[in-house]
Amino acid sequence: MKISIITATFNSAATIRDTLECIRLQDYSDVEHIIIDGGSTDGTLEIVREFPHVQKIISEKDEGIYDAMNKGIAASSGNVIGILNSDDIYTDSSVISLIAKTFATAQVMASYADLQFVQRDNLEKVVRTWKAGNYNRRSFYYGWMPPHPTFFVRKEVYDKAGTFNKSLKSAADYELMLRVLLKYEIPAHYINKVIIKMRVGGMSTASFKNRIKANIQDRMAWKINDLSPHPFTLYLKPVRKLGQFFKK
Repeated sequence: MKISIITATFNSAATIRDTLECIRLQDYSDVEHIIIDGGSTDGTLEIVREFPHVQKIISEKDEGIYDAMNKGIAASSGNVIGILNSDDIYTDSSVISLIAKTFATAQVMASYADLQFVQRDNLEKVVRTWKAGNYNRRSFYYGWMPPHPTFFVRKEVYDKAGTFNKSLKSAADYELMLRVLLKYEIPAHYINKVIIKMRVGGMSTASFKNRIKANIQDRMAWKINDLSPHPFTLYLKPVRKLGQFFKK
């Protein structure tokens, strides 16, 4: 089983080496690592080219991170696709082996796991652990969402449900998972383990102000999928995400 990992980069020289190194050290051999770069000028591509395991590099101007991810999905040839951000890492060398084992069962179409927020300058300093828990269809109605960096799907899921909606900005990952899991009712398998370390300060969690802006896009995610959320859904979601971000 080939596992495709997509990493979108733009002037990511400060962190990309950690991301590349964690994939180089994976003990699973059939990995296709794809770099989609937005035209970096800080030496990002020079660092990427130091790692021969990277099989595809596309560097051109894009319309943002979700446009880059869509390009990566289109370029992928793996049976299963995951996305690893350019400032995130896998927790150990067996993560992709675990993903392959999970998808060895034909009924598994999507999976997700737990995630740790860590300090930007110290990957060993955990700020907060995002414990996702088992999926229940009702969960989305009460503010739940899986950590997107831990989300893996079979390629045919993207073929059926579509890719990222670029117009939704920082809520595009939320909308994709809402569409896949709730609208298309794709079954998701929960891996009860932390598999990603994510540096704090991401696009939608950097501040309360950013989280509120993202919440406006979250509302649109429900609307464009013809879904009606519970009245408290979009109130609880930013509160929970901020709790995951700030609490120890």
